Amino acid sequence: MHRTSFSTTPRQGYRRCAPTLVLTLTALAGLGTGAARAQPVPDAGGAPTTVASSAPGCGTLFDDFDYSGRDDPALADHGWTLRSGGGGPGVGGGDGWSRDRVDFVDVDGQSAARLTARTDGTSAGTSQAELAQREFRFREGTYAARIRFSDRPVSGSGTARPNQTFYALSPLRYDWDPEYSELDFAEYLSRGGWGSDGPALFTTSYHSYQADPWEAQNVSDVRYGSLDGWHVISATATDGVIRYSLDGEEIAVHDRDSADYDVFPRSDMQLAFNHWFIDLGDDGSRGPVEYQEHVDWVLYHAGTASSPEQVREDVDSYRASGVSHTDDLGACG
Repeated sequence: MHRTSFSTTPRQGYRRCAPTLVLTLTALAGLGTGAARAQPVPDAGGAPTTVASSAPGCGTLFDDFDYSGRDDPALADHGWTLRSGGGGPGVGGGDGWSRDRVDFVDVDGQSAARLTARTDGTSAGTSQAELAQREFRFREGTYAARIRFSDRPVSGSGTARPNQTFYALSPLRYDWDPEYSELDFAEYLSRGGWGSDGPALFTTSYHSYQADPWEAQNVSDVRYGSLDGWHVISATATDGVIRYSLDGEEIAVHDRDSADYDVFPRSDMQLAFNHWFIDLGDDGSRGPVEYQEHVDWVLYHAGTASSPEQVREDVDSYRASGVSHTDDLGACG
């Protein structure tokens, strides 16, 4: 694990955008924190979604991603949306995201979401994937997902560099929004990038940013080395401290004293996965290539810190009971 001081590039609104390494973090004096204010934010389909104020909540979201396909009505009923169109991050220009890049398959005997990033070596010929919870209702608590990262493409030999992710973030209402919140549980660069020559896993906690010129306030750690295969990514955000874990091993701790600004979540966030290219690689070796990221399950316990062992027991219990989805967030007092 290596602690870096850098700023990643902006998340436009509640969209993720491609990170770029900067050597220093800049603190902006005088920014206070406060509760999130309700506001309409467009989802992937253009419908308004409310960002509500909340105290630490209770309840659980668990999803085994047991769906018949991207058009299964249960997918939307369970709060998931598939992104289409343009916007950051990545290199796809005005139409870089496609709902067709998300599907649901059996992997090793278990149902899983599959997110595919594909390019022909050009920006116009690039399509990327995003699967996100529509509502902003995640803040303090335990986050976990079992993910299969991929170092090798399923086809092609182009040099585009993918980013396979799991994260939560809130909308940015304006530059240096003091209520902006973002937790990047996993940004896995299987072909390197952002200062790494090889595979690297980035975990990052945000305070805020301004989009133009780009400047950010965050704290990030990097773990170098291949993670090809299945892994459980988890994090707890409670009592002002964020603890990130990989396969039960704590790999980063960020808290309100990690920097001159608060990186602990101050607003309700959207939970999401996406898979995109940070660039198209070397000019002389660009060409077709396709990578896949798989997600076996996702779990969120609101308002409580669960150990990796407890997370595993909870998932096993749901599966043994035949429960593929449950969501009672906010249902308890």
